Formats: sequence, structure tokens, C-alpha cells
Amino acid sequence: MKNNYRFIVLLLTLIIIIMPSGCAKKDKEMTKVSYRLKWLFNTSVAGDIYADVNGFFAKEGLEVEVKEGGPERDAIKELEMGHAQFGVASADQVIRAVSKGAPIVVLAQLFQANPLQWIYRSDEIKIDKIEDLKGKTIGITFGGNDETIMKALLSKNGIREEEVKFYSVRYDYTPFYEKRVSLWPVYRNAEGVIIGGKLDKAKEPVSFFDPDNYGIHFVANSVITTKNMIKQHPETVNKFVSALTKAWNEALYPANSDKTIEAIHRFDKDTPVDIIRKQLEITRQLMKPSGNTVFGAIDVNAWKQTERIMLEQKLIPAPVDIEKRLGKEK
Repeated sequence: MKNNYRFIVLLLTLIIIIMPSGCAKKDKEMTKVSYRLKWLFNTSVAGDIYADVNGFFAKEGLEVEVKEGGPERDAIKELEMGHAQFGVASADQVIRAVSKGAPIVVLAQLFQANPLQWIYRSDEIKIDKIEDLKGKTIGITFGGNDETIMKALLSKNGIREEEVKFYSVRYDYTPFYEKRVSLWPVYRNAEGVIIGGKLDKAKEPVSFFDPDNYGIHFVANSVITTKNMIKQHPETVNKFVSALTKAWNEALYPANSDKTIEAIHRFDKDTPVDIIRKQLEITRQLMKPSGNTVFGAIDVNAWKQTERIMLEQKLIPAPVDIEKRLGKEK
């Protein structure tokens, strides 16, 4: 009996000794993490590439796998499943996910102005005021951000949808080139540069219609993580954000353009260097519109407007109080 008692005491002692060690492992800071981008490797992810190839993460003691995004990739799902610790997602993706109960937190807002705009031939139509859209054929991707933004813009300015003609956009730009569509949605810092360049060579001057100029501040891409990551690995989160912010600031600094372009072209070999240079300049304007702009700053009012637009268009069933998910201190 005594032997059994001693055995039980010894066993309990070992459990007590082992338990703190096991708990400590759960809270141990991570040094190896995955970062899932939203887009393919191109100028829009310049700072992410720059951070990777120039050792910014390594300087913080982190080993970061920067994973390319694309249509088949979903950073939010990967975060929820534990396949990635950090990611990039657009505001509408974040708000939809939060509406469904996802524990997503926004760490930094990449674009201060949404790169989604509409290209048009400025020698054929003039858009000096919002009413000038009336009677125009406007390309939109049904179910896409551009549909949400354009419909919000029309509603905000009292223009009925019947007063314009919507054209269903696909990946083929032919309808725009053939002038069957007056305004075509593009990412200003990506295909906007390419299409604009082609039309310029054809002696067809272009301009861009920017919803931001008419009061629609629909937030684009942001860096995200999970509540659990912030709670269990706060130092890892701090180091990641610090490294990424420093890298983006350096990548966007005009004096470093050649170094940034070289890094981008290493991953995006199909895009000519001169195009990348133009794309980088536009990206700089969208991410740091002025010298006083703090990179990564979260525009709370723009996020709240984005949520309000989605609620009005019944893209989410109820308010999500998105401001509570902005910033790691939340």
C-alpha cells in the first residue's frame, strides 16, 4: 500500500514539474511563420518582396515564408486553419469574414487610396462632375468590388442605376478597346499602366475616374492576423509588423527605386522594367499620398464607410463594428 502511495505521490510530482514546461511552449514566441499575399508577385506587393530579399525579417529574428497570392488563394482561410500566421486581404473580405465569426484583426492598411479606378478616353468623354456618368456604358464585374463601389457612388450622389448602362466585365479588354464600353475598371497601379500605355501609343489619351474624389473611400488591401496570434505571440507580431513597415518605407522611397524594381523583376520577369517603374510610381502615390503619410496607417472612418456600404447593399446581414478589429491593441 505504501509503495502504491509513494508511486502516486511521485507521479503527481512529475506532472506538476512537467505542466509549466508544457504551458510555456504554447506561449513561446514563433520565429518561423508564413505570410500569404492576396495578389501575385508584382509591383503591388513590392514591399513584401523587398522585405524578403533584403533580409528585413531575418534582422528581427524571423524566418518568413512569403507566399504568392492569386484568385485561388484565400489568406483568411489559411489563417483560420493555421496554415499561415499573417496575410493580406481586402477590407470587404475582412468584413465578410468578421460577419461570419472569424477572429481576424487588421495590423496595417497598405493602400491609403483604393487602386481600383475606371479608365476612359478623355478625348471622347469628359467627366468633370459625377453627373457626367449619366448615359455612359460602365464596365463592372458583377459580384466584384467594382460593382459595390460604383453602385455606392451612384446611390450617394442620387443617380439611379437605370441612368447608366452596366456592361459585364470579363478578363478580355476587347470591348473597351473596341469602344463598346466607355469606362473600364482597372487597378490603377497595374493594368491601368499597361492599358493606358497602349492607348497612348495609339494616340488615344486616357484619364482615370477615381471614386475617392467623389466621397467613396472603400478600403483596399491590409495586413491581417488572428486574435489568437496576437494573444499568444505578441512579440512575433510586433517584430513582423516592424520588419514589414521598415521594408515598405524603404521600398517606396524614391531614391531606392532601382533596388525595388530589381527585387520585383526577380519575381515578375514577364513585366518589362519600364512598366514596373511606372507601376511603382503609381503605387507610391496610392500608399503614401503625401510626405506626411504614415505607411500602414489605418483609416478608421474609411473602414466604417466600407462596412456601411456593404450593409446597405446587403453584402453582410448586420453591423460588425469593424473598428474593434483595427489595430493589434484591439
